[in-house]
Amino acid sequence: MGGATGVTAQDQPQGVVTVLFTDIVGSAALKTAQGDAAAQDLVRAHFDLLRQQIDTHRGREIKTLGDGLMATFVSPRNAVACAIGMQRALAGGNRARPDDQQLQLRVGLNSGEAIREDGDLFGSTVILASRIASHAGPGEILIPEPLRHLLSGKSYVYADRGLTALKGFEDPVRLYEVRWRE
Repeated sequence: MGGATGVTAQDQPQGVVTVLFTDIVGSAALKTAQGDAAAQDLVRAHFDLLRQQIDTHRGREIKTLGDGLMATFVSPRNAVACAIGMQRALAGGNRARPDDQQLQLRVGLNSGEAIREDGDLFGSTVILASRIASHAGPGEILIPEPLRHLLSGKSYVYADRGLTALKGFEDPVRLYEVRWRE
């Protein structure tokens, strides 16, 4: 189930999806410090770790974007559980790495309808998820208020990050950090 092998966006049911974006914090500095080949080895191992979480939580990888990736989920709960699993797995892997090889991840999610075309997803739902991810800090998972409402009754802990202006969106968006550290 899932992963990049042969799965396209058209394989997903039509309707509302939860889009997840990741980004490695400081990847340019990592390449400078480690060299391109060594840094790419770290990124490759990083993607393998993220893909395991996507598969475990029944998501679909849509594409990689340099040092990040985009995945979708039918279930908002699974998407957030995946983001938490990604952060925890990465933190666990970092404990075994020297300081100069540790990776930090930012994650942003959004739910809504998306346009499916040629194995990819487009539209404001996708763009907002990307903007939210770029606004996250190292080790953070950010979601917008409507997604938080979809998750009501679930046992997640949130920190209100307030109204945030995001590029390309007229109205500010209330963001919440999903707390994942135990």
